[in-house]
Amino acid sequence: MKIVYLSSSGQLGGAENVLVDLLAALLEGRHARELHLVVPEEGPLAARARSLGVSTTALEFPRPLARLGDAGAGGPAGFCVSRAALAARLLSAGAGALAYALRLRRVLRDLAPDVVHANGFKMQVLGTWACPPGVPLVWHVHDYASCRPVTARLLRRAARRCAAAVANSRSVAEDVLKVVGGRTPVRCVYNAVDLERFTPEGAGLDLDALSGLEPAEAGTVRVGLVATLARWKGHRTFLKALSLLPPASRVRGYVVGGALYQTDGSQHAPDDLRRMAAELGVADRVGFTGFVGDAAGAVRALDVVVHCSTAPEPFGLVIAEAMACGRAVVVSRAGGAVEIITPGHDAFDHPPGDAGALAARIARLAADPHLRASLGRAARRAAVHRFNRARLAAEWAEIYRGLQASGCGSEIRRGHPSTFAVRN
Repeated sequence: MKIVYLSSSGQLGGAENVLVDLLAALLEGRHARELHLVVPEEGPLAARARSLGVSTTALEFPRPLARLGDAGAGGPAGFCVSRAALAARLLSAGAGALAYALRLRRVLRDLAPDVVHANGFKMQVLGTWACPPGVPLVWHVHDYASCRPVTARLLRRAARRCAAAVANSRSVAEDVLKVVGGRTPVRCVYNAVDLERFTPEGAGLDLDALSGLEPAEAGTVRVGLVATLARWKGHRTFLKALSLLPPASRVRGYVVGGALYQTDGSQHAPDDLRRMAAELGVADRVGFTGFVGDAAGAVRALDVVVHCSTAPEPFGLVIAEAMACGRAVVVSRAGGAVEIITPGHDAFDHPPGDAGALAARIARLAADPHLRASLGRAARRAAVHRFNRARLAAEWAEIYRGLQASGCGSEIRRGHPSTFAVRN
């Protein structure tokens, strides 16, 4: 079987790292004859794919299309893109999108795939225009579409040309069904992580040096938010929680991550976060590392990993990675993130956006190293069971075989996500 993957980004954010895990898992399990990746730019994703033995094609997005996004138009992320500005961007990107789809159609025709796998909203829409007749197209959905007015409308119209949609959590599967109705079957498959890379053993990065800080004194508890600078990832909640900690807690905070995407209006600027820290009085207690290529090393350098998204998290790859590294994790209680933890056993949780509750969880963990170790051990055991690549490859291989056999995805069951075959 030959599978062609379409990625909406050439960077290595959450959805792209999930794609790398899937490519690696399929190759390890010998589930496909040939894998090929199409990216909108040369960059780290293409390089990682080639290192696995996956061939790649860089088909560059026109700049207006690369910058187009409606994540801030009507969503819960705490910021807003005006409808007028969005309409102007759509007009600017429209002609380029159609031209791009024609170029993509020629590439796909030459590659002659058995299945096309579209990763990310832009490629899911473009893929429905470009996919050759008779070739099944599957959408791999990593995010909520219903709060994005333009994306939701485009996906709804395109859904009948999609053989199946696969969501990364039941929460996202519910959202997909809300958007597409009965136009396409939907299934849930949880993500995986590289359990040989994300382990409790191994070196940790020097986050102080990366942040330009003096080394922390002995006994300091390192607490970090590992995320892109997307506005809904809860950076202000994290910084506010640090400001609420008692001085005796001996905590140093770290914001680990940078701005990855080209979409207008979707991210904080690093200087804005530094100003935010200064306004909250924690500038001397928090380090900003910028983008870090070694995510496992960054996680291992922390005693507590904080997830504090203010909008529902579709899955929470950083949560799974931190659990695999045996770290104590505090998780925002919304969306798919709730599905992958057992609160009080392998992680703590807190209400989204509640800096006081988050501060209380951090303070408790900072004061009790035995509790941190106990949570970390349980988290590693859970990660090995829930997030292994063999399970991921087997579930996706079953989907691909069903699509190839039927040509229309009829092997994927329709209905409520609770009836789908999801193996935890």
